Amino acid sequence: MRALSFLATTFILAFILVVIVSCSGQKDNRLSSLPSVIRDQVEEALSVVQFSDTDRNRVRDAINNDPAGFAVLFSEVREIMKNDTDLLCRVDKQKALSAQYVPIDLVDLDGPFPYIVSKKGMKLRKPAQEALVRMAEMAKKDGIALVVSSAYRSYDYQKIVFEQNVNEMGRAEAERVSAVPGMSQHQLGTVVDFGSISDEFAGSDAERWLASNAGKFGFSLSFPKDMENITGYKWESW
Repeated sequence: MRALSFLATTFILAFILVVIVSCSGQKDNRLSSLPSVIRDQVEEALSVVQFSDTDRNRVRDAINNDPAGFAVLFSEVREIMKNDTDLLCRVDKQKALSAQYVPIDLVDLDGPFPYIVSKKGMKLRKPAQEALVRMAEMAKKDGIALVVSSAYRSYDYQKIVFEQNVNEMGRAEAERVSAVPGMSQHQLGTVVDFGSISDEFAGSDAERWLASNAGKFGFSLSFPKDMENITGYKWESW
């Protein structure tokens, strides 16, 4: 289970999942306003993701709505990838981490921070924790308390979680709601689960605030609604 990942997927896929729900509906799909090097990379990404032609065109429409802004964001993320490849490492049902992978800069979430922790001992990578602090500070100003319920998970811990789900619901269903060890974004140390870690979180004040503001701090919803055919996981609002 995971919710908001600190750029935990590749930039293109993360951007696509966002812009599909906010595209402008323009008809020019040529991406001609983008620099050629960026345009070529976008088109390459669009050619391999599991989207229909209609959805690919909707993505192009959204990019065309603000090509300059997209190019700036694209370049910023590429720079991050060059300096810290693990921070943007892709982890999903096709690409796994090794059992030995442990982020090198994990920090404790315990302390006098503006978020609430549901249990002691949770950790995140330092850049993700710093982004979480900034996000929680803004949420607090808006009267929203963000409760962190899960963060970094080791390979061994994820193995326990997954095997427990298999025992309770069978492997097929377990793979819809939890990751096979090595395929959990939590192992990256850049992922946070908020609140109840259940469907009850959907529609809560915290969920609505995160949906509107989390992207400002580099977080995105890993498993959006009606995207199971792409992500391989059921919708997780938390």
